Amino acid sequence: MTIDALTSSTTSATTSTSSSSTSSNASLAGNYQQFLTLLLSQLQHQDPTNPVDATQYTSQLVQLASLEQQVSNGQKLDTLTSSITALGGGSSAIGYLGHTVQATGDTTAMSNGEASWGYELAGTASSVTLSVADADGNVVYQGKGGTAAGSHSFTWDGVGSDGSAYNSGNYTLTVKAVDASGNAVSSTTSITGKVTSVDSSDGTAKLSINGVSVSTDNVLSVT
Repeated sequence: MTIDALTSSTTSATTSTSSSSTSSNASLAGNYQQFLTLLLSQLQHQDPTNPVDATQYTSQLVQLASLEQQVSNGQKLDTLTSSITALGGGSSAIGYLGHTVQATGDTTAMSNGEASWGYELAGTASSVTLSVADADGNVVYQGKGGTAAGSHSFTWDGVGSDGSAYNSGNYTLTVKAVDASGNAVSSTTSITGKVTSVDSSDGTAKLSINGVSVSTDNVLSVT
């Protein structure tokens, strides 16, 4: 590829860069490296008796500088777009503050000596086993749950299967449901609580519900 042909290719890539496309920026950066390689190769292999025209060489240097600036601008534009997206998500999530929401999730915190979940069965089950595990993954409670298809609620009073009392910490609910033939019945779990804070520092808006971080994408309802 000649330098002139590469310049034409660069112009096309520059147009795509304005849309903040990461792939376009990668293409532009690749063109920059190829342009530089061709320019150096041209100087290295030029005929000493017929060197590159000074005007042409100056024009190529200007093109190189312009291409370098375009690469830099494209990277800055991507960063700016990501920041604006994160800011917009965080701003909209602020509307959840102070509201009680239901969200998909299986982990919640003990509050006033209780921990509550909701679970939904895709079909009727003949047996449903509810297991509660602590933050270390140790199962501290196991019992039976409702078997009808649809929504159910479960509140654990903090008393373990061995009689031990649990008053604080985060706990995770696991639902194991099977039908009359022993086949697994699909289930989903949810938690409910008041949103006390919003965090979008990592680019994704997350709500704090009962001290547990939940993505806004998992919110099912707001009251």
